[in-house]
Amino acid sequence: MSEVIAGVAVPGTEAADEATRLVRETTSPLVYHHSRRVFLFGGLHARRLGVEPDPELLYVAALFHDTGLTRPFSDVEQRFEVDGADHARAFLRAHGFSPAAAETVWTAIALHTTPGIPPRMGPEVATTYLGVLTDVLGVGLDELPSDDVAEILAVHPRGDFKNEFLRAYAEGLEHRPETTNGTVNSDVLEHFVPGFTRTTTVERILGSPWPS
Repeated sequence: MSEVIAGVAVPGTEAADEATRLVRETTSPLVYHHSRRVFLFGGLHARRLGVEPDPELLYVAALFHDTGLTRPFSDVEQRFEVDGADHARAFLRAHGFSPAAAETVWTAIALHTTPGIPPRMGPEVATTYLGVLTDVLGVGLDELPSDDVAEILAVHPRGDFKNEFLRAYAEGLEHRPETTNGTVNSDVLEHFVPGFTRTTTVERILGSPWPS
């Protein structure tokens, strides 16, 4: 029987159970509880908007979305979102999911820090993004039933989430600072890493090899 939290059913499939086990064993409690909250908040937003994401795909997207901040997932010099997306896609293909399903989850994870685009895409991509926005920035929190929010937090408490998450965010990026240029991730490094200076788009254009 599926676990139900705030009216949102957590998939009880073999793949979902394996994703849960993998993330719990290879990341931190911070990432695990955050990822589960993202799924649950995403489910609440889906209900509010009247859309029906595939619950298994939404769950895997939420569980893997920040794995790229931690090893063994951050083993390639690329954006952390792409690390998580690559591992989620490989996970789904290894568990017999179709290429289309795996690409949907890849896209949801790869775009979860990109403003403006995910809400206009399919339900799995949109609700993953909305779940992230709610848990990290509080965006849309006032549109969710307070009793449901309280039930989610009782199962997956935030603790000192703001400070702990920012520290984990910075630690997951500081060894590959160049991957953050042009993204919101550079905000984190600029705040936490002494001497880090982002390369702006203006500097890239003016410094290009074109003479004019």
